[in-house]
Amino acid sequence: MKLNEGEVGKTYLVKNVIADAAITRRLEALGVNELTPVSVLNKKGSGSVIFKVRGTRLAVGKRISDGILVEKMPDS
Repeated sequence: MKLNEGEVGKTYLVKNVIADAAITRRLEALGVNELTPVSVLNKKGSGSVIFKVRGTRLAVGKRISDGILVEKMPDS
């Protein structure tokens, strides 16, 4: 699923990042890497998402949040 399809308050694992090379590199530098947990903090109707990754809050627009593919955290 796409990051902007996730529920507020839930934590997901990043499966893949599909975006322009420069955006992908920047997201990776900020810690948005494969198998990294991210928590959805807030969503707007326009598709923008505020999420937490490695202790940092990030806000991205619809185009970028569409390119961050996530999966539900496996039950521990």
